[in-house]
Amino acid sequence: MNGCIPSLLPLVLLILFLSQLSKATSVDFVQCLERYANNSTSISQVTYTPDNSSYTAVLQFSIRNLRHASLPDSQKPVVIVTPVDETQIQMVVNCSRRHGLQIRTRSGGHDFEGLSYRTTSNISFVLLDMINIRSVNVDLANATAWVESGATIGELYYAISQTSATHAFPAGVWCNVGVGGLISGGGYGMLRRKYGLAADNVIDARMVDVNGRILNRTSMGEDLFWAIRGGGGSSFGVIISWKIKLVQVPAIVTVFTVDKTLEQNATGILHKWQSVAPSVDKELDIRIQGTCVLSNTSKREDKKTIRLTFMSLFLGRIDTLLPLMQISFPELGLTRENCLEMSWIQSVLFFTSLPPGASPSVLTNRTLLPKFATKAKSSYLKGIWELMLSRDPGTTIVMLTPYGGRMSEISESQIPFPHRAGNLYMIYIGVFWAGDTQQALNWIRNLYNYLNPYVLNSPRSSYVNYNDLDLGINNLQGPTSYQQASIWGKKYFKDNFDRLVRVKFSADPTNFFRHEQSIPPIPL
Repeated sequence: MNGCIPSLLPLVLLILFLSQLSKATSVDFVQCLERYANNSTSISQVTYTPDNSSYTAVLQFSIRNLRHASLPDSQKPVVIVTPVDETQIQMVVNCSRRHGLQIRTRSGGHDFEGLSYRTTSNISFVLLDMINIRSVNVDLANATAWVESGATIGELYYAISQTSATHAFPAGVWCNVGVGGLISGGGYGMLRRKYGLAADNVIDARMVDVNGRILNRTSMGEDLFWAIRGGGGSSFGVIISWKIKLVQVPAIVTVFTVDKTLEQNATGILHKWQSVAPSVDKELDIRIQGTCVLSNTSKREDKKTIRLTFMSLFLGRIDTLLPLMQISFPELGLTRENCLEMSWIQSVLFFTSLPPGASPSVLTNRTLLPKFATKAKSSYLKGIWELMLSRDPGTTIVMLTPYGGRMSEISESQIPFPHRAGNLYMIYIGVFWAGDTQQALNWIRNLYNYLNPYVLNSPRSSYVNYNDLDLGINNLQGPTSYQQASIWGKKYFKDNFDRLVRVKFSADPTNFFRHEQSIPPIPL
């Protein structure tokens, strides 16, 4: 054993050197912030280094995936800044560039691979946590709102509901997802078939670019404005806020959930759903959640079965919904007893699995929803049970989200999000665990590969907000080739990837804003 020590000595010295270099760089960065701040006391109150007693609490607060809760030091930020105004964001960008630090920007912390607060490589970076940049200003007279990137969609929904019962915004389902990441990747929710994505309904934005300038739609230009609405804003700058277009909803909407197991012909009903859900009236959205459960009616020895939950939002009353379902989807057997009428904001609570009668103000609680260790993937189907039954009940989930309606009316190139006409629905597969991580990862990768013959290919499509490093990563320590980035980029953006690359080269030619799956600046 002693003979191994000399060979390890250079490695140990290198690690110590890199550690000291990182510490020196972070000190220089903090001094830079204080030097250029109007009030150095103010900036110091929102700056956290690993020596600060609050560092770990600030880092952990918005980590939603427990898979990334215990980060090694090599993956953690050397400094965390939680700015309270735009000038502090500008300072972070300028000082990071000056001292050779990369930036990760976090709004809600829900990105599945944790790229908004960690790195997979040994690089020094600053975490720009937007948690204090979270105001929402609704202009009901013009049916618009300005929402800052650090707000959650729950905070946005609540603010809208306080001014109108008949206005909404087509964003996501989970209330504590951050607005910044959701919109910049597209953002879909229960209103997508009627109004499209969140990014489809953005009419202006404010961002800090690589030079520390604050730009709006006019000053950034239409190419960059196009890119940040679905192309991943963190590749191009720091999005401060979005101006969104509010949409009309009825004063009363109808929701329902209907459960079907394999023993109740769930597979046959799903087969019919595939043709109905994308083509039915755009006022109606029917999603499916599938999971493995225990059931006394199961014919299996272990009593496992698959339960499909059909979850629906209808922009109208029960008396209109029931005849529509009887004509288009009688196989589901929907009855009046399955349905509930409520306001749109109450439907948000319903689909967040909150109890009936809960106050809408609960949507502003950023710690409302539980955290899990999870890995997820997405695909788009055109036309699974044994693998799901191989896991413990309640540890897997499949979500089937129909498109059609407004989603099919918008062209693939309107914004970077390309999954439009021809996509019947999206499939989301997730696995949760508290034990063997590798076993869970192997399971979901096997399921993903099993689905390959049944989904859109050439290339196989994925949703960028369900980021998946299994698709490929960039070289963080040097240049990334077009061929290397295309492996994952074409899956997320199809032919729009090329335009994103050109916009990146124009907006950030030195590739300052980069991460494992950021758009590379390559002249095409």
